[in-house]
Amino acid sequence: MVSTSDLDAVVIGSGPNGLAAAIALAREGASVIVLEAADEIGGGMRSASLTEPGFVHDVCSAVHPMGILSPFFRQLPLEEHGLVWVRPAASVAHPMPDGAAVMLYRSLERTTDRLGADAKAYTRLVGPFLDRPHDLLADVMAPLRIPAHPLQLLRFGVRAAFSANRLARLVFREAPARALFAGCAGHSTLPLTSPLTAALGLLFTVTGHVVDWPVAQGGSQAIARALASHLESLGGRIETGRRIERLEELPPARVVLFDTSPEQLSRIAGDALPHGYRRRLARYRYGPGVFKLDWALDGPIPWKDAACLEASTVHVGGTLEEICASEHDMYRGRHPERPYLILCQQSQFDATRAPKGKQTGYAYCHVPHGSTIDMTDAIENQVERFAPGFRDRILARHVMNTSWLERYNANYKGGSITGGVADALQLFNRPITRLDPYATPNPRLFICSSATPPGGGVHGQCGYWAAQSALKRLSRARQAAESPR
Repeated sequence: MVSTSDLDAVVIGSGPNGLAAAIALAREGASVIVLEAADEIGGGMRSASLTEPGFVHDVCSAVHPMGILSPFFRQLPLEEHGLVWVRPAASVAHPMPDGAAVMLYRSLERTTDRLGADAKAYTRLVGPFLDRPHDLLADVMAPLRIPAHPLQLLRFGVRAAFSANRLARLVFREAPARALFAGCAGHSTLPLTSPLTAALGLLFTVTGHVVDWPVAQGGSQAIARALASHLESLGGRIETGRRIERLEELPPARVVLFDTSPEQLSRIAGDALPHGYRRRLARYRYGPGVFKLDWALDGPIPWKDAACLEASTVHVGGTLEEICASEHDMYRGRHPERPYLILCQQSQFDATRAPKGKQTGYAYCHVPHGSTIDMTDAIENQVERFAPGFRDRILARHVMNTSWLERYNANYKGGSITGGVADALQLFNRPITRLDPYATPNPRLFICSSATPPGGGVHGQCGYWAAQSALKRLSRARQAAESPR
């Protein structure tokens, strides 16, 4: 156990945002320690042998477009600390009911080759954002503020304000392009008839033309290890096996940052936070959960269209109408027979993930908050629909329901891996409405988890922005200490 009396900052939790916050603080000369309850760092960036020896599975996050494109992570020398991004030939495959797949390649021309009559419409939708995509990402992946590139953000916002269902129907005439867009928008974990769901659909399609959605060589844990190594090179420290239940258990520090759920923030801080603020935190909406399967496979998934094997991510769900129906049912508390799936094929591109000649498989569907329904058959039936003979390839499977996920990581309340509902009412107003969403009424306490803008994903932006808020507090504290009395 580290003992010190002059820490600038303590960070509770070592997920992507906790580590990002610690690095951002340490880069400015702050003394920082990260305390992690588990025996291993990483939060959603952990990998494990979940099925059989020799198979490496990503426990939560698997494919990382926002990791490689993160405005903050792009500043860091993570490759010097062992991170190797492995890029596939395509970011997304979306098999259609007739067996053919629509593909999201980095090449705009190659993507539109499969879009038929919608090729020009797709180019008009996505093309304007490809000249300066990093400028767009810097504004989109930030809290509400005056944007650095207002005209580009306005162009994006005009399209993003629609529901994914509405924008797809307005822009495209045929099923393949509509389905491709719906599959990307489905990451929102919202009904695709909800306002702003077009934002994620558009953002993800744009990223697919900026970089091939990569996996981390050796497993997503490699991202956590690289972040930790960089933090330690800056003088920061990490201590695992330190579950914090009360503020009094922390070493003395000028500021504390919580890479936790709002519920944990409220419980740990206790009376250090005003009752009214804690009451508002209790109203935070965590939203739907997920049901996830990992497979050890005796060979590649036998997709009807072999082009699917080129993609790190396969959106399995059929047409726009089918995906809309699945996500609508899920959000209303029902379990669809044909769920929309996010399926990842890491071992197709990273040979370290499985024994020679074998493969790993990973898929999850969205389910109601706290669901106890076993979705194994529904998920495998859906994969089998587009890849006949899939079940014959399964050597072993590992099941994660919402309860398992919450036990694994207390941030995943009710199985919600996204940090909370990101609809129009809670996209930027998270965890509650404040000018500075990362600050609490207690000037020493900050929240830096995915329950703050810009929300879920392995990108570290929540931690980065929370650190900027905490640095202002540290600066004021130093000035007060140095001023003559």
